This record gives sequence, structure tokens and C-alpha cells, in this order.
Amino acid sequence: MGDFHYGGQAVIEGVMMRGRKSMAVAVRDPSGEIVLHSEPLKGGFYDSVWRRIPFVRGLLILADTLILGTRTLMYSANVALSEEEVEFSTPMIVATVVLSLGFGIGLFFVVPLLLVGFLDRYVASDVVSSLLEGLIRLSILVLYLGLIGLMPDIKRVFAYHGAEHKTIHAFEHGAPLKAKEVATHGTAHSRCGTSFLLVVVLLSVVVFASLGRPPMLLRIISRVLLVPVIAGISYEFIRFAADHSDNALVKLLIMPGMALQRLTTREPDEPMLEVAIAALKPVLVADEVLDGEG
Repeated sequence: MGDFHYGGQAVIEGVMMRGRKSMAVAVRDPSGEIVLHSEPLKGGFYDSVWRRIPFVRGLLILADTLILGTRTLMYSANVALSEEEVEFSTPMIVATVVLSLGFGIGLFFVVPLLLVGFLDRYVASDVVSSLLEGLIRLSILVLYLGLIGLMPDIKRVFAYHGAEHKTIHAFEHGAPLKAKEVATHGTAHSRCGTSFLLVVVLLSVVVFASLGRPPMLLRIISRVLLVPVIAGISYEFIRFAADHSDNALVKLLIMPGMALQRLTTREPDEPMLEVAIAALKPVLVADEVLDGEG
């Protein structure tokens, strides 16, 4: 397996898993059957030399994750609603990703800056202003995750998120990919996207504090333009933490992210674990990590 890390994401009534050579998404339809779709990952995007360059690879992998995640989310919605499969066009997927990114940057980067702008007249220190902005950004993130987690449909997605983590844990520990065995593992994982978001928020405090307090327009532009830089650095930290998860200092550093995952994961039931296992097996077979009978 080398340094490759398997992972995926929860979708509507299912889980998507990504391997070296392929991806697979498993969704439980209204009749209770598991519908499985898999496809190879090929093309210049996956073979690009840029995917091996530190700090740059994080942005490419993030783009891949967003596009692949959007496609599989749309697919899962069709299966979960018993609709005929729809072939989503590339422009539609790109537009959805762009809108999602715009919403995220606006909510988590621009809004905190505008809010702290009202307080700047009472704050003499640039550092304190940046800390307040970071605190507001963190509060919005936690509040957002907490509120959407109250929605019944999202609770189920979060439970599938927990199933995805448990299944990856079981595989990484060499445990049999059986629901009862997988169930004994934890729902938090060091490579989770939730942890990545927290690292982005915390790192942004340091980066933005170094810029001082220029005019508001320039501050807004800087927040938007520096998001890719912060994301690239954050990815490298998450990757480093995953490769050194047994180190005591690393364990301490990733504790906040692991704790935040309590908002985005739920304890899955056995049928959910079966779906996650069904999604992981095909990518392991494609990578010749597991034989076809596994």
C-alpha cells in the first residue's frame, strides 16, 4: 500500500470510498438493497506530477474530493429516492462545487471579518483583532455543525460518516471486514475532513495576524486569496499527523479535531456498517489488496 491512505465520505444513505485505482459508492435503496457503483480513477488529473508536490497536492486532492464527492452525493440522492439514475453534466457539477465553495468562503472567512470590523474601533491591537476574528470563525463553524446535526436526514448522514471511519479503522488494523468486527472500532479518525476544517480555522489566525489590519476591502481580498494557501498547509499537517499518529505530541495536537468530530459523526447501526464495507471492498480488490472473494 505504501503511503496511500484509503478514505471516503458519507453520502445520502450510503458511503463513498476511494482507492488508488478506483472509487466505489454503496447506497441502500428504499427496498433495503445495497446498490453499488464503482468506476476507475484515470486520466491526467490522477497521474499528474503535481499530485506528488507538497503543498500543491493538497489543493488538487481537495478539488478531486469536492468534485467526486458532489457526483457521488447526487448519485446517492437518486438511489435513495428510487429515481432513475441521472447522468450529471460536468458544468452542473462544477457549478455546484463553485457555489459550495463560495458559500463556505463567505460564511467562514468573510462574515467573521465583517463582524470583527464592527469591533475594531474598540480594539487597539492587530493581534487581538485577529484573535477575535478567529474566535468568531471557530464559533460559526461549531454552531453550523451543531445546528445541521439536529436535522434528521443529516443525523443519518453523520451516522454513515461514523460507519466510514469505523470501516477504515478496521481495515488499517487488519481486522476482518465484517459488520460485528468493524463495529468495535471508533468513529473518530485523524484524517477526517472535520479535523481538516478545524486546522484551516486555527491556521488562519496565524496567517491573517501577520497581515495586520489594512483597509477592509484589502482584508476581504486577502482572506479569499489566501484560502488555497491555508488549505494546502492544512492538508500537509493532516497528512503528517496521519503518518505519525503514534507520536505523543501528534496525538496531543490532533485531539481538538478528534473531539470536534463528535458533531459530525454518530454511532452507526449494523446495516450502515454493511454499506460502508460494501463500498470499501471493491476499491481494495481493484488495488489487489483484497482478492475477489474477500
